[in-house]
Amino acid sequence: MFKGSGSYINTPKNYFDTIIVDEAHRLNEKSGLFSNLGENQVKEIIYSSKFSIFFIDECQRISIKDIGSVAEIEKYSNKNHAIYEKMELSSQFRCNGSDGYLSWIDNILEIKNTANYDGFDDYDFKIFDNPNELRNAIIKKNEVSNKSRILAGYCWNWIKDGKNREDVFDIEIPEFDFCMSWNLGNTGTYAIDPNSVNQVGCIHTSQGLEFDYVGVIIGEDLSYSNEKIKTDFMKRANTDQSLKGIKGLNKKDPDKAKAIADEIIKNTYRTLLTRGQKGCYIYCVDKELEKYLRSKLQK
Repeated sequence: MFKGSGSYINTPKNYFDTIIVDEAHRLNEKSGLFSNLGENQVKEIIYSSKFSIFFIDECQRISIKDIGSVAEIEKYSNKNHAIYEKMELSSQFRCNGSDGYLSWIDNILEIKNTANYDGFDDYDFKIFDNPNELRNAIIKKNEVSNKSRILAGYCWNWIKDGKNREDVFDIEIPEFDFCMSWNLGNTGTYAIDPNSVNQVGCIHTSQGLEFDYVGVIIGEDLSYSNEKIKTDFMKRANTDQSLKGIKGLNKKDPDKAKAIADEIIKNTYRTLLTRGQKGCYIYCVDKELEKYLRSKLQK
């Protein structure tokens, strides 16, 4: 039986024998459509079951609302007098089983210091200097099995709701005469709709999905200067809810706001860049970032 994580706000203690929580890093504090129900989803899940299993990757927390963390699980385990055990999945068959590629991504995004990665010869990674060439490459790959898609950082607004979006171009890169639409009209079938290859998926469309190949457009919220990866939450689209409230927080506590936004933006791209099982192609709006990535490939 599958239920949403906000289904346990009124559940009696130990009502379920077991609750298995996938994507536990996406758990929220409050539940309900208006985020006004319950107290804490981690607490409620532990309280509701005799045995809880949380699959968690803290580097996939991509929203300011995400409160799922190992520390949060430990805190409410202790409060509920639960015995807990931490186990680590040392390897996984993501990105063609290439732990080297995953380590490289963590390293170049400055999420983790994993400089001793082993390379990733079996994973198809390419950097394009023209977004049209990236699009053509992904369309060609998609002809094989309809399992290749184009994704992008959430740096362009959703211009129009509705299913008929063929004449609406949300994402435009004028210097290359490049324009595409977000996939709002078919979010539920994005992974299987053959026409989806002609639309762009965002983090909310693609997290949790796997494709053969992904083409990722890295927007202006991620750049490179002074030998450092830079993030800029002001470059995120106004229609993005992942960082809702960050501008207000920035006025009160700029350092805290920057730290939160930095984590979310880097995690967003880490997630997008690891959606492809066989390969990942990228285009960077920021040309210094492109140069940086190319230099890292040569080492």
